[in-house]
Amino acid sequence: MPYRTDLIYRYDGSYQGFLCCVFECFRAKELPAGIRSWEEDQQSLFGLKEIATRQDLAERVERSIPRKISPQALRLVREGFLTCLPDREMALLRFLLLGYKVGGKVTKLTTHPVVHVLEKGVLTLRNEAHHTLEFLRFSDTGEFLAARVAPRNRVLPLVAPHFCDRLPSENFVIYDGTHGMGFLHRADTPGEFFQADQVELPPPSEAERRWRELWKAFYRTIEVEGRENHALRWNLCPKRYWPLMTELEDSL
Repeated sequence: MPYRTDLIYRYDGSYQGFLCCVFECFRAKELPAGIRSWEEDQQSLFGLKEIATRQDLAERVERSIPRKISPQALRLVREGFLTCLPDREMALLRFLLLGYKVGGKVTKLTTHPVVHVLEKGVLTLRNEAHHTLEFLRFSDTGEFLAARVAPRNRVLPLVAPHFCDRLPSENFVIYDGTHGMGFLHRADTPGEFFQADQVELPPPSEAERRWRELWKAFYRTIEVEGRENHALRWNLCPKRYWPLMTELEDSL
C-alpha cells in the first residue's frame, strides 16, 4: 500500500495523463493528497509534483487493469473519468488501489464506500447520456447537421457512437459547451473529438426554420390542455434539457 504524502499531483487533464498519475503512485510508493489538472486553481499548502503524460506508461497501466482486476473494472475507470464526481481522480485512484488488492471481486463490493461512490457517479453519467440521446436535436445548417449540448458529465464519448451508427452518411457536429469538447463526423468516416473553449455553430437554414415551425405547430396541436401534468412533465423531461429541444425552447 502506498504511503500517504502531502503531495498534489498535477497532470494535463487527459485520461492518459491520469493513468500516468496511477503509475507514479505505484512507482514512488506514495499516495498523493490530491490529483489536479494544470487548468485548475493550484493554490495549495501542499507540495506540487508534475506528472508528465507518456503514452507507453498509460497503456501499461490500462493493460494491467483487466488482467489484475477485471474488464468490468476497466469500464468503470474509463466511464468514471467522464463523470463530474468531486475529486474524481482520487476516487478512481482509491478504486484501483482496492482493485489491485482484492482482484476482480472489487466490482461486487457495492456497499464499500470507495466502490459505491464510483458506481453512483457512473450511473449518473449513464443516465445523463441516455437523456441526451433522447433530447438532443440536430439543426440543418445547409452544409451539415449541428447540435449543442450542455451536460453536467462528459457524456459526448458515450453519445457520439450512437449517431455515427444512425447517421453514417451525414456530416454533423455535436458540441458540449460545458466541457469545451466537440465531435466532428464527416460522411462515412469514424469521426473525431476535439477541444475548443468556444464554437460558433452556423444558424439553421431557411428550410430548417420552416420545419421547426411545423414541428412546433404539431406539438401544440396534439397537446390536451385538460390532461396537463407539469410535475410529471418536469420529471420525465427536466427543464435543463428544454433549451436543446425545438418544441420546448419557447416554453422557457
